[in-house]
Amino acid sequence: MTAADFLKHHDAFAGAFTDGLKQMLQHEGLGPFILVLANATFDPDIYAELKAPLKSRFDRLREDLRERFASGRDGEQIEEDLLVFLKMALIGFEGLQPTRFRDEGPWRLQFNHLRSFRPRRITTEVPKEIISPFNSNAFNFNRPFLQKECFWAGELLGRRVDLYYNKYPFAPLHGLWVLDRNAGKPQFLTREDHDYVWSLAAELGEAVPGMLFGYNSYGAYASVNHLHVQGFVEPDGMPVMREQWAHHGGDMEYPAEVRYCARREESWDCLTGLHADEQPFNALFVPGGSYLFPRRKQGTVEVPAWSSGLTWFELAGGFIVSNHEDFERLDATALQQELERVVPD
Repeated sequence: MTAADFLKHHDAFAGAFTDGLKQMLQHEGLGPFILVLANATFDPDIYAELKAPLKSRFDRLREDLRERFASGRDGEQIEEDLLVFLKMALIGFEGLQPTRFRDEGPWRLQFNHLRSFRPRRITTEVPKEIISPFNSNAFNFNRPFLQKECFWAGELLGRRVDLYYNKYPFAPLHGLWVLDRNAGKPQFLTREDHDYVWSLAAELGEAVPGMLFGYNSYGAYASVNHLHVQGFVEPDGMPVMREQWAHHGGDMEYPAEVRYCARREESWDCLTGLHADEQPFNALFVPGGSYLFPRRKQGTVEVPAWSSGLTWFELAGGFIVSNHEDFERLDATALQQELERVVPD
């Protein structure tokens, strides 16, 4: 697939995305299976098409692991994939529930069962600074086993990009866009990186309506310290983008701190100030704009039992829960209060 294919239209991107999942199901190993299953349970059309082969692969993988453990051989599985699959095996294939959605006031609430199985990695740490050197020994996108999860790699708008499926997606057509992967850059936006992401949102968003990019800084629930943004397609946009909010001239104050920038220079100046203040932040890049969310550092504010931590998705108005009772119970006031709790002092 050439870079030009990404710039055609939504159907071309969506078709290639789905075809890649079908091809990935042919790969051996737990990792590709978990990725395809999580993406399928997020999208009912994909799930309807792939449910039978997924169930067959699930049964075969479970039986293979049972035989290995019974004979004292654990194989060569990636530990975190093994732990996730064992959780799935305990529940059973039919117990793995599809993702559901509902609006709650101005917010978008999501029940995402499989995402609760994912490893937390560095999101459990309380970082001292908002930049940390890239560590080739830590989890990163250069790991050989991850290359099976790469959807596309090549030059895009003048830079090398490796596009991975999100293994535990929470947005439509959700991918991890890794910039200059082999350079081993940490999760920190330089001027060049910021301007490139701005251009990605502008140019791809024009060709694929609803193409947006989320970003978690180090210390703001970035789970991998390897430079990447999260791309997804949401034609209706995110709640923070609505005109009702004061940052767009409306009469409602947004409960989280948000700085909306309609010009690239303005966006970079604001981001530079956050870096200078050692201020963790989340961000959403949209065609012709950015939303920057200064927030309290991860680990310094208590996370509610129904959440694994507030990322760019939550700061932009989407909320993920993995318990169905929480999905039915939470109201707009409770969600707003969580946004207010991460406002920096």
